[in-house]
Amino acid sequence: MTHLSRRRLFQMTGALALASTAPARAAPLADDWSGDVAILRQAWETMHPGIHRYSSPEQIAARLDGLADAWRTPASFRERFLALTRVTALVKCGHTYPSPYNGGDLVVAQLYPDRALVPFRFRWIGRSMIVLRDDSGAGLFPRGSAIEAIEGVRAGDILDRLIPLARADGDNDGKRISLMEVRGDDGFETFDIHLPLVLPGLSDAADFTLENGRIVRAPLLTLAQRKAAGAPERPSGANPCSMETGPDGVARLTMPGWALYDSDFAWQAWLGQTMDDLSAEGARGLIVDLRGNEGGLDCGNVIISRLIDRDLALSRTQRFVRYRRAPDALHPHLETWDRSFLDWGDAAAGPDDRGFYRLTRYDEDGETFIIRPEGRRFAGPVVVLCDASNSSATFQFAQMVKDNGLATLLGQATGGNRRGINGGAFFFLRLPASGIVVDLPLIASFPDTPQPDAPIFPDVEVATSAMDIALGRDPQMAAATALILGTAARTGACR
Repeated sequence: MTHLSRRRLFQMTGALALASTAPARAAPLADDWSGDVAILRQAWETMHPGIHRYSSPEQIAARLDGLADAWRTPASFRERFLALTRVTALVKCGHTYPSPYNGGDLVVAQLYPDRALVPFRFRWIGRSMIVLRDDSGAGLFPRGSAIEAIEGVRAGDILDRLIPLARADGDNDGKRISLMEVRGDDGFETFDIHLPLVLPGLSDAADFTLENGRIVRAPLLTLAQRKAAGAPERPSGANPCSMETGPDGVARLTMPGWALYDSDFAWQAWLGQTMDDLSAEGARGLIVDLRGNEGGLDCGNVIISRLIDRDLALSRTQRFVRYRRAPDALHPHLETWDRSFLDWGDAAAGPDDRGFYRLTRYDEDGETFIIRPEGRRFAGPVVVLCDASNSSATFQFAQMVKDNGLATLLGQATGGNRRGINGGAFFFLRLPASGIVVDLPLIASFPDTPQPDAPIFPDVEVATSAMDIALGRDPQMAAATALILGTAARTGACR
């Protein structure tokens, strides 16, 4: 099964220019958008496979009724967007949210109408914002310093307002907190979109309270400035991954993203050859760095194929969709990269007494998915660095290697949820009155046995401190290296 990141699909090239030139203050909208809610309601009721995983039909209906009322009432675009976000977040699905990536120029311009983005990158440690990089241009926010308040509102209180707006599976708040960081991973940072929603009036400049009590007033950034401070976009055929073997003999495979479906890069051949070379070169161990990697294609299967010496059968008996053919009335509003998702045909068997159709389209024999050994097996110690970003294909990779004893997970708890996630195939539901696009996952996975509402926890938990950030230390990589060298010393460089 392929888990696709949708971040680059249907993007509009003029978004940045529009966002940087939009009026600073938008007048309240008087348009009635409640017809969009009717479209969203039909899509969720007939097509969303996880809509009732954490909410009853009555709860979903009541929330949509409230949204329809809000979208009839004059309000700003941001206020209406906030009302929608509260509803989608309560679905508790990491793939159900209003996406700026697919909304086009007008939506992006209205989400970023002014200068309202914090002038630094940061991550949350406890209830403090720890600066990763200062983008003020004036050295106002040293790396590793803590931001304790914005405009007099304590950072922890801001986080409390943001968490209910974040997309995540079940009660995995670690994923929600991760999304509300600014690390430079995303073209549209979730925190940047939502901070002005919970701190209305934030514009042009703001007061930031540091941990020593000093208040720094700093200009805020536009979206164009945020983008300019980031890394340049990688060409389609470029390799986003890297493999380096240090003097210690430990190979380090860095994989910041698996969203390679639209790439010209021959990733399967490169990754297969790279894994094959490990044994030939006598690597003492392998560290696979998946931190910050939400998912994409099933790149991890190539890695697993070099770690096993027999077929690895993974159950696929609990995968379902909610429809065989999408309702005709919704077709004009459904965008995707594969129109065959409109009609699963014989690949969707059912419905069962719950209204689900058993999906066999991606199964090899209708019952299991098998990863077979390929290339040269690497028998040395393997450590996978994980964090709360790992919530789709990377979540399932982490679960596979842990459950089958193929690697040691080290770092922080993953995103995703052991009760299953929704994804695999998607429509992008374009709501015509508002222009907003809501991502609609189509395939639900359910575990064979009851599971807790929880992420995958690492075998070895290693946290990052503010001092680590200030000094540029990587405690997870250091711990993984020490673990591998200790294992290699006991068992030999390569088993």
